[in-house]
Amino acid sequence: MNSRYRFPPEYYQKSLEALETALELGAYRAWRKFDPGPGHTIDDRYAALPALTKKDIREHFPDGFVPPGKDVKKGLESGEISFVQTSGSADAVRVTNIWNQAWWDASERSSWKLNGHVARLATGSQPEAILANARNVGFILDEVDLPLEKRRLARFLYLNEKTDPSRWTPQIMDRMLHEMDVFKPVILEANPSLLAKLCRYAAGQHKQLFQPGLITFTYEYPSSLHLRQVRRVFSSPLASSYGTTETGYIFMQCEAGKLHQNIDSCRVDIQSLKKEHGGTDIGRILVTTFDNPWYKMLRFDVGDLARVDKNQTCPCGRDTGIILSAIEGRSVNATLDVKGRLVTLRRVDDAMGAVTGLDEYRLEQSAPGVYTVRLSTERHDHEALGREVTSKLRRIYGNTADISIVYEDFLCPEDSGKYCLAKPLFPVKIDDYLEPLK
Repeated sequence: MNSRYRFPPEYYQKSLEALETALELGAYRAWRKFDPGPGHTIDDRYAALPALTKKDIREHFPDGFVPPGKDVKKGLESGEISFVQTSGSADAVRVTNIWNQAWWDASERSSWKLNGHVARLATGSQPEAILANARNVGFILDEVDLPLEKRRLARFLYLNEKTDPSRWTPQIMDRMLHEMDVFKPVILEANPSLLAKLCRYAAGQHKQLFQPGLITFTYEYPSSLHLRQVRRVFSSPLASSYGTTETGYIFMQCEAGKLHQNIDSCRVDIQSLKKEHGGTDIGRILVTTFDNPWYKMLRFDVGDLARVDKNQTCPCGRDTGIILSAIEGRSVNATLDVKGRLVTLRRVDDAMGAVTGLDEYRLEQSAPGVYTVRLSTERHDHEALGREVTSKLRRIYGNTADISIVYEDFLCPEDSGKYCLAKPLFPVKIDDYLEPLK
């Protein structure tokens, strides 16, 4: 067993059951040749297997992931399951998945105990406001504004119906702030870039905001720049809830700021980067789901890189499962320095987040050693700002990095509805930077 982490015996039992069930299904049948078999530890068996990709899902969906005895057609007809699509943020391609609400709700509930604020506030009936791009969740209507009653669903209020936040007028943002005050959500679930935009407006207008019991960040990478903007107007506790459509709730950030694995709901394996690209503490996240009666995900590559906490201890006292010190960003948002070494989004964001007066940024790498940084800013000293940004980024990418600065009135989200903070404009195959499978 992996001695670096602490797991209860039932975690390994669930891991074994998930492995043996999946290897009998069509999507994984070809993986059997990689499995060293029952004579080896469960960790070694998992480590020998490939990663499941979205391409694999498209090729084998749905029957390749459904266990014997389950009839997809009957499940759809009864409403026990439905088909849902992802936003396509990892590779710009939307993927269809099987959605089982009961399993999703159980995964969410099991994550609540990993944060004291969530455990105290989340009862399953608490009023919750959601501020996200309408492409990701909620109701879409760009041309006209939806009244509040048309954006209510059970205990949820969807604050935004627009797919393009540049359509947010002062009237729409005033409406959001007013509805928060009227609805008084216990929890505000937010896309961090959109909440930051609303907070910039509120701060500029000296607005007083309703303070929910907790703000949880989902849907996209929580930039330190956006978190600072949120903190200008909100004193509520903040936490990142990390998961995917395919795998449910994977990690929850605790009160101390570390991310704890939801061991009741899933198995996590970390495939490390090669030493020259970050070493054993950073790797890609591979997730195996537990207890989903309809949809078996085995070592699914969620598309993100994570930094494993070196000590695997936390001031909050939770010590089971993998503990992360940070999410390093999506694999597709990793760039390369002038020597060809991998640079994670978090490294870029730590540098850009330290620059004062920025509203938004996006770094694009067009060729080896060539970078363009697009900035939206309230500052007028563009020359000094450009020097500051260039200096910070050359410490990451190298002194010979060719860095161009472009100023924009605002930056639009990607087609997925999520903001992109950094990306290469040429293929970077993450597999080339990872340690090979055992």
